[in-house]
Amino acid sequence: MTFSDLTSADESDAMNDHKPLRVALLGCGVVGSAVARRLVEHADDLTARVGVPLEIVGIAVRRAGRDRSDVPVDPSLFTTEAADLVTRADIVVETVGGIDPARELLLSAMAHGASVVTANKALLAEDGPTLYAAADAAGVDLYYEAAVAGAIPLLRPIRESLAGDDVRKILGIVNGTTNFVLDKMDSTGAGFAETVAQAQALGYAEADPTADVEGFDAAAKAAILASLAFHTRVAGRDVHREGITEVTASDIAAAKEMDCVVKLLAIAEKASTDDGEGISVRVHPVMIPRSHPLASVRDAFNAVFVEASAAGQLMFYGRGAGGDPTASAVLGDLVAVARHKVNGSRGPGESAYADLPVLDFGQSWTRYHISLDVEDRPGVLAQVATAFASHDVSIETVRQRVVTDPDSGGPRAELVVVTHRATEAALNATVETLSELDSVADVVSVMRVEGA
Repeated sequence: MTFSDLTSADESDAMNDHKPLRVALLGCGVVGSAVARRLVEHADDLTARVGVPLEIVGIAVRRAGRDRSDVPVDPSLFTTEAADLVTRADIVVETVGGIDPARELLLSAMAHGASVVTANKALLAEDGPTLYAAADAAGVDLYYEAAVAGAIPLLRPIRESLAGDDVRKILGIVNGTTNFVLDKMDSTGAGFAETVAQAQALGYAEADPTADVEGFDAAAKAAILASLAFHTRVAGRDVHREGITEVTASDIAAAKEMDCVVKLLAIAEKASTDDGEGISVRVHPVMIPRSHPLASVRDAFNAVFVEASAAGQLMFYGRGAGGDPTASAVLGDLVAVARHKVNGSRGPGESAYADLPVLDFGQSWTRYHISLDVEDRPGVLAQVATAFASHDVSIETVRQRVVTDPDSGGPRAELVVVTHRATEAALNATVETLSELDSVADVVSVMRVEGA
């Protein structure tokens, strides 16, 4: 017998020494059912990768008796008794979403010794520290790759691959619905309402798209990204949030004139203040140059752009939602925590040692694109420039176009100003001053500029 034969025999004996790991699934919707199917259809491969079989011991559902013949498991595994199910599993996979009862179920699972894999971005952004503390107390894993950007391997690279680096900034398209809407507005010239209806018809948007178009979904993901990248506890309530409901076809056209596109970005970055270093976390629409890698992200895809001191610029791109893509991330976590169970080890827990302050939104640094309707007469440009100077905001470019007043038929002017970087507070104060000038009939639009 050769050495390789002995090694193979030892590995086989080691696998036989371990009983199957019991896996409980919470939820059997689009993602949960995809996870269940892949657990069954790829059982042999998963066993080889983990070292022991993964056995589904139950699937918690809200309503019993529904036809779930598309999920290839014994129908007796479906149960409405989720509280009981989590107490008899080695690993609990949660895909139901929301805060409660998901929180109580996961805390109970960990208290009973189960590691947890979750896709629940809202819960992590709301109460992540409580979950981390419970995992530490129980000596189990808490993994959540699927909570941000679906199938894209993103959180583990930030948490582990960049653990020795200094992440400085993250720009992310992390909501597929809003990216689809803005992309179609850019490519077709359609309005917001029309494009949202198209997204709903294609299944990219919910019947009530509020969580997406108002930025709530992206804000929760921004909080998770910032917490990992900056080793600081960041909650969803710390994130400044603006949606895309106010983005107009005129804004899209103005971006095109600058060779830019409009995207809803999750932005997290370190910033220096008079009191030291802090972090800024925000979600809002921005103009970005078409030359920037994020500008080419189309349809419902996601992408996250990371800037680190040593690694430089990195970009992660892929499908950010959907049953199979999200199930891919869930199963990646499931294999990881299952291996830890087999080996008697744990993955990394919460890293919040830096404890940096989350800065007020007014302390964020950005650039503004401002469109003004002004009188067409001498001295107006000087008044506008003085308004910027009074708040220490530097002007990068100014474009002027003469237009016809629809009421009087006389000439008016449209001024488009792009600023250099300044604080949000200074830029906002500048806009307020501009709106009070007698020569300014209207501040037509204001949009932030990033990536240039």
